[in-house]
Amino acid sequence: MCTQPTATPTTTVRPTTTLWRPTGPEELALVAASGWTAWPPRLPEQPIFYPVLNEDYAIRIARDWNVPASGSGHVTRFEVDSAFLERYPVRQVGGETILELWVPAEELDEFNRHIVGRIEVVREFHART
Repeated sequence: MCTQPTATPTTTVRPTTTLWRPTGPEELALVAASGWTAWPPRLPEQPIFYPVLNEDYAIRIARDWNVPASGSGHVTRFEVDSAFLERYPVRQVGGETILELWVPAEELDEFNRHIVGRIEVVREFHART
């Protein structure tokens, strides 16, 4: 009996980019409701979705802005297909490490389809009582 080697399918792994997003409790609840796979639609007063490019910047926003505004702040981390992200220029909105991507609200569904894996909470900050 002669056996042939079994062909195994090849999988192309696309490079991803790690992004962070500081978020308050309401947005985080909507992310959880998506199964941790998508960002919710923007509100009318939010024309862009802005993930950030480094954890330190996300920490500062979550701690210094979200906590006073809503009682808690959360830093999330997620991966996005790097080739897809090339359409969004990096925006330096302050110091050297204050870097964001600006995703127009109308493109958020497509952005969500390019998230690889799950959105995860990596840090939490809460108001002191």
